[in-house]
Amino acid sequence: MTKTVSQKTKSKPLSEQVRKAMKKYFATLDDTSPANVYEMVMAEVEPELLKAVMRYTNNNQSKAATALGLNRATLRKKLHRYNIIKKS
Repeated sequence: MTKTVSQKTKSKPLSEQVRKAMKKYFATLDDTSPANVYEMVMAEVEPELLKAVMRYTNNNQSKAATALGLNRATLRKKLHRYNIIKKS
């Protein structure tokens, strides 16, 4: 079975994108030892995830928390941490 053009250009799963990004990151370190890689990745990924889910739910925090599998208070804390919403 041959692949169609849309199948060939279809985006790769997120895990594949992460694997490639981390491979590239480690390749650029040269002799430098990495530190706090988990925190660095989460600081890059988590705000974008939160923004995307908030857009998807039309900024409904209850729906966003459910979609993310978080309780609403945890979601609000994360939204404040990344300045996605302002404290009222």
